[in-house]
Amino acid sequence: MSTVVTILLAILIFGLVIVFHEFGHFITAKLSGVQVNEFSIGMGPALCKKIFRGTQYSIRALPVGGYVAMEGEDSPESEGARPAAKPGDPAEDADEEPEEDLNPVPLEQRTGKPFNEVKLWKRFVIIAAGAIMNFILGYLVLLGIVGCDTSVITLKIYGFEDGAKCAATGLQAEDRILAINGRTCYVPEDISYELSRTKNYSADFTVLRNGEKVELSDVQFDTYTDKNGQTYMPPQIIVYSLKKTPGNVMKQAWNYERYYARIIFSTLIDLAKGRESINNLSGPVGIVAAIGQAASVDWKTLLNLLVLITVNLGIFNLLPFPALDGGKLVFLAIEGVTRRPVPAKVQEYVNLVGFILLFSLMLFATYNDIVRLVTGQMFS
Repeated sequence: MSTVVTILLAILIFGLVIVFHEFGHFITAKLSGVQVNEFSIGMGPALCKKIFRGTQYSIRALPVGGYVAMEGEDSPESEGARPAAKPGDPAEDADEEPEEDLNPVPLEQRTGKPFNEVKLWKRFVIIAAGAIMNFILGYLVLLGIVGCDTSVITLKIYGFEDGAKCAATGLQAEDRILAINGRTCYVPEDISYELSRTKNYSADFTVLRNGEKVELSDVQFDTYTDKNGQTYMPPQIIVYSLKKTPGNVMKQAWNYERYYARIIFSTLIDLAKGRESINNLSGPVGIVAAIGQAASVDWKTLLNLLVLITVNLGIFNLLPFPALDGGKLVFLAIEGVTRRPVPAKVQEYVNLVGFILLFSLMLFATYNDIVRLVTGQMFS
């Protein structure tokens, strides 16, 4: 895969994920009667822009983000798009010069309300809608992936590979796997994922057998060691497949969405508990490299990576951390409890600290990517 094609694919994937995220904020703001001053894809200088029905739509030079600037929202974009004082409004201080109106939308075209003047529940929906649209994008892509498969794979065991140790230590044909080590299984990939996290080359299974839930302790598995000395535990399980129907496809797509979401949650928990090293974090360079590798395999692998990226963005944005959508939701929740908004200065300082921490983390992850790229570890 050439570097140019990889970069173009990365821009396409990032753009799609960003458009869906920002569209969630945009459409819910519009439906809630909020004045949206700008809907921008990309950051930096504007390549093209057009005002339509009270909103400026922009495509900007740097494909590293986007934003929806809403009237009255405490954000850098909205601060730069505040309304001009109406003719005849008294100045707050006669000695001060009136602030310049940086809003690209003419005053007479602004028909919506400021963000902070609509009902609390509407503000909550507007902020959460970006992440929700990322989950919707992931589900739509998964519908396409599952719909193109020849069948729908289940978690019901048909049989085992010859000599499989797990068949001699508890599992039986016709068992439906419900959970491994207490964690619910949604799709066949859960089996491999959970076994990769277990120790001592055994696991506890919960299965449905003859209509009853059965607990199986210490199910043993065969192992093999690769050339790098890494030991693996292959499942050696053969499962049933179902005929494709619209209902089966939709259900399986939803199961895969839950599978990806849990992988992301598990990784975040492992990082917090120190099970995973922060040195394994990847930034934009690593993601672009992963896109190139996925595209070199096949389109299905690339689309699965797209799902992982968009679901990851949705979950990450909902974390209750300053400068993220989740942090904004915390402020709104506090307002709902106290009946008073968190002071703008407090929000500003907290978000600034959060932004600095997130930017530092991104720089650290990018440094990791560059080191792995230079040393050849990224593609090993």
